[in-house]
Amino acid sequence: MSLIAPLAAEAATYPMLMPPIGFALIAFTVFLFLGVVTWTYRDVAHRHSQRLTKAGATEHHNAGH
Repeated sequence: MSLIAPLAAEAATYPMLMPPIGFALIAFTVFLFLGVVTWTYRDVAHRHSQRLTKAGATEHHNAGH
C-alpha cells in the first residue's frame, strides 16, 4: 500500500488532456467507424462467386454439408 500512495499523488498533479468521457467518445467513434467498414464488406465472396467461376476457379458444391 505504501508504494501505491506516492504514485497516486503524483498522478493527481498532472491534469488530463480531456475528461474521461471524451476518451470514451473517441473510442466509441473509432469502433463505430471500424464496424461500419466491416459491415460494408459483408457477403463480398458471394457477390463475386460467379466472377471467380468464370475465371477458372473451383466451384463450391453444397454436397456433403
